[in-house]
Amino acid sequence: MSKPIMLITGGSRGIGAATALGAAARGYRVAITYLGNVAAANEIVQKIQQGGGEAIAIQADVGIEADVLRLFKTVDEKMGVLHALVNNAGMLEKKMRLDQMDLGRWQRVLNANVIGSFLCAREAVLRMSTKHGGIGGVIVNLSSAASRLGSPNEFIDYAAAKGAVDSMTIGLAKEVAIEGIRVNAVRPGLIYTDIHISAGEPGRVDRAKAGVPMQRGGSAEEVAETVLWLASDESSYVTGTLLDVTGGR
Repeated sequence: MSKPIMLITGGSRGIGAATALGAAARGYRVAITYLGNVAAANEIVQKIQQGGGEAIAIQADVGIEADVLRLFKTVDEKMGVLHALVNNAGMLEKKMRLDQMDLGRWQRVLNANVIGSFLCAREAVLRMSTKHGGIGGVIVNLSSAASRLGSPNEFIDYAAAKGAVDSMTIGLAKEVAIEGIRVNAVRPGLIYTDIHISAGEPGRVDRAKAGVPMQRGGSAEEVAETVLWLASDESSYVTGTLLDVTGGR
């Protein structure tokens, strides 16, 4: 059998990059997307290729439908039948209260974190579902512990967006369970990635880790291991699950 194909959106850095490298080590052929940092994406592809794996990087803004259609068409043509989708692409903006947020911010955050996940999930289902002639597959959505904590005074918009991802995960899992597709979400907590730079606080994990029962932040690799378990046959009876990776927070 040919090696399974995994598509990871936002796969050029952080959790996405760790997932891409871990997937390649497990025998997946990997496609990653990037928004603007082509150098970072190419570096991940090169690392996979140097290890004897196969990988491609595709520029795409997952919040734009035309980009998503082009993305999936490229994977179809260059790699073949998709087995696993990891909806990892997302973003947050600088921390502030809700009463300081403008409409533009809400639209950017919801577009990247919600619309992008919905569009990519739709295209994956159209390819994986036995109803559409597929052979099944797996979708893993990257949510956040913020969806249940609310992120007051910081990122209520991001928390709400991830709440939408949680709801989509549960509903979609029920829609396609009989069609050979499992859908789950991973909800990371305080993880050492550069997403905190976007929020204007690169030291956020160290500042807040005292509130974590394990008294430390997590690594991108720890989250990636959870994603890869959900994508594997080892979790064959798991669907519609929201799995926290938060150190107990």
